[in-house]
Amino acid sequence: MGAEDAPAGAAQDDVALREAQAERLLRAWKTPTGWRYWSAVNNSEIGLWYMAASFLFMLFAGVLGLMMRVQLATPGADFLSAELYNQVFTLHGTMMMFLFAVPLFEAFSIAILPQILCSRDLPFPRLSAYGFWSFVIGGVFVSGSIFFGAAPAGGWFMYPPLTTQYAASEYGPDIWLLGLSFIEIASIAAAVELIVGVLKCRPPGMRLNLMPLYSWYVLVVAGMILFAFPPLIAGDLLLEMERAFDWPFFDATRGGDPLLWQHLFWIFGHPEVYIIFLPAVALVAMIVPTFAQRPIVGYSWIVLAAVGTGFLSFGLWVHHMYTTGLPGISLGFFSAASTAVAIPTGVQIFAFIATMLAGRVILAVPMLYVGGALAIFVMGGLTGVMVALAPFDWQAHDTYFVVAHFHYTLIGGMLFPVIGGIYYYYPSISGRKLSDTLGRNAFWILFVGFNLTYFPMHIAGLDGMPRRVFTYPSGLGWEWPNAIATVGAFVFAFGILIVVWDVIRPKKRQGWSARNPWNAGTLEWLAEMPGKPWGVRSVPLIRSRYPLWDQPDLMRNVDEGRYYLPDAQEGKRETMVTSVLDGDPVQCLRVPGPTFKTMIAAAFTGGSFIFATFHWYIAAVVSGALAVAMILNWLWTGTAVIPERPRKDVGLGLVLPTYGSGPASVGWWAMFITMIGDLTAFGGLVFGYFFFWTIHPDFPPEGQGAPGLGWLTLGLASLAAGWAATLGGRLLNARGAIRAMRLATGAGAALALAGGAGLLAGPWAAGLDPTLHSYPATVWVVVMWVAIHAAVGALMNLYCLAGSVAGRLTPEYDIDIWNVALYWHFLMVTAVIAYAVVGLFPLAT
Repeated sequence: MGAEDAPAGAAQDDVALREAQAERLLRAWKTPTGWRYWSAVNNSEIGLWYMAASFLFMLFAGVLGLMMRVQLATPGADFLSAELYNQVFTLHGTMMMFLFAVPLFEAFSIAILPQILCSRDLPFPRLSAYGFWSFVIGGVFVSGSIFFGAAPAGGWFMYPPLTTQYAASEYGPDIWLLGLSFIEIASIAAAVELIVGVLKCRPPGMRLNLMPLYSWYVLVVAGMILFAFPPLIAGDLLLEMERAFDWPFFDATRGGDPLLWQHLFWIFGHPEVYIIFLPAVALVAMIVPTFAQRPIVGYSWIVLAAVGTGFLSFGLWVHHMYTTGLPGISLGFFSAASTAVAIPTGVQIFAFIATMLAGRVILAVPMLYVGGALAIFVMGGLTGVMVALAPFDWQAHDTYFVVAHFHYTLIGGMLFPVIGGIYYYYPSISGRKLSDTLGRNAFWILFVGFNLTYFPMHIAGLDGMPRRVFTYPSGLGWEWPNAIATVGAFVFAFGILIVVWDVIRPKKRQGWSARNPWNAGTLEWLAEMPGKPWGVRSVPLIRSRYPLWDQPDLMRNVDEGRYYLPDAQEGKRETMVTSVLDGDPVQCLRVPGPTFKTMIAAAFTGGSFIFATFHWYIAAVVSGALAVAMILNWLWTGTAVIPERPRKDVGLGLVLPTYGSGPASVGWWAMFITMIGDLTAFGGLVFGYFFFWTIHPDFPPEGQGAPGLGWLTLGLASLAAGWAATLGGRLLNARGAIRAMRLATGAGAALALAGGAGLLAGPWAAGLDPTLHSYPATVWVVVMWVAIHAAVGALMNLYCLAGSVAGRLTPEYDIDIWNVALYWHFLMVTAVIAYAVVGLFPLAT
């Protein structure tokens, strides 16, 4: 340990001082009680609620799965009608993917990541709370629709024209599109928070190459969410515009094409498989070294393999579309890419096996689930390589072989590690261990039940049984695989119930777990039993990947407050912000405390989506406006608050600023990452434009060239002037020219509105009717996207103007205008691309 690592000395030897510090920390981080408990925003509470909600949705979806198995147990069964069966299997897949698999990763990460990084909380706790309430509202809306016979019934892929030809009175597809769009936004919000958390909230000294592997996987997966979900949001927008307003993006008779939806869906859908799989691998990467009692073998190779898997996953989407008549060169390319992804996946699995072989494995309950997961996932991976080959896929496409494959992949790759993770991390979250006996019994029941359920489906699929049939005649050889699968499903469900009982059973008579009960080496096991709301007593200096193994007396020194932030003298919630690469301390960040504003904002946001589902557009607009008002209030009162002093001694003689703006601010990073996702969604719309151009010889149609080029040019020029005015406002503010700054910022708002109006005037003046053909519909949706963003830019400028007048925005404290200027950079990129596509490209063609 170097001199700079030496923990605080004589002062912290005073027991009374340490107790007083701990008392102040407890008061600052106290969890609300009574009905105010639901205003909590701590990562520990939000993560716990998030996980509980995800599992409740999973259990509901599991019941739907059992209903499907009962229906298919015998030929000609009438347990479910055809229409109800369609709703059941659609909702089963939708809930498992959107309400369990992805949210569970984010929930688990919100709960455990701050402990892994020794951070007091994530940088935007209120954003976590907003995301959670949005998730719950959207999830209840989507899943509850089945009780009213209104659930979506077009399969979880929602392929048009099946989903565009519903009668207007059937709301199922709208519930899917708008309800899940709401949830997807919540997912992206959580991803932004996790990325910023990993990059900026690590403990001092934890360089990138010292990060626990879980953090690397969080970074990779959250980044994948940022690029995978926006294309689906773009697709949802187009499909809902067709359903609600008859804009023919997918209507082949008016220039649309249903295959556009398949592309947008699977650009999201295939990476989503790895968005689900990689977090489970992250759990394995944390569990295996602990029970092998040695550092992981091949740390760098695992990181590279995780990044490689994430990268390759975006190049595989077409292997879901082999039967759509693609050219041979496309089939060859995507088939090769699909098989190539097995390489980084294999690297990770072999690294885990090598770690086990190099160590002395303790076969505790979490390791049992890890072993089961590896066995099942390898089986699913091998069948994945089979369906990656086009000739085989042509035979097995849309049969039960595919159903068996992805359940082996997802349940083996995700559910078993998650259950292992529950047994592993339960003491860290609740302070008590789960039952070894129940855990082992549940494992074997689950393992047997799983294979009884899904292995026969391979045989049924190879025997020609198509997926999504609600019944079948006898004599086709499908009776016994289905009967066995149904029995296995109930065995599997029994295993799940044992796990659920083990988690929820009363444990008051059970003593607290020993601290670090598994003798792990990573920081989350600094947690006290029972845990404290502050997370960690003091934030340590880190010099190793396994500090609890390699840094002597770390736990004692942390507990005695001998590192950073041992106190909360001002009664504020504080955590450390460090540099991205080296983990050098750069700021003492104040994070906001409990509030109901996030819940109310989520309710109004949900209202805008739910009312729109039923075409109550005035109510939707009012609800959306109230949501914006509540979010502005939340930002005004809880962010960019001017501290009572600019710098603070955080311990060990280190003095840090309590305020940071620009790239030094976590808010700037959040804006940057959010806008990358936003630009990706816009890219989905541009992709649609050029998709139509490639498949139609007359796109744009004859006589519909550049629509209102003059207006478009005027709109772009106005936005460019608004961008310059906003940027100038930031520079003027920094120089103390307050009046000029206010004029520039206000002018930027006016120019933003003028620019948006100019862009909308282009297709309007050209008389483009979006209901006639996919070309005018695409032009309109592209310019509307930019115009809406321009309106948001205007609102942001007015917010800064108000902040300046109110004294919240000063030359020294200027977070907001830095973030707004950054937003404008992306807005200008979007506007230039839109102008080039809808204004200039038709001239070139």
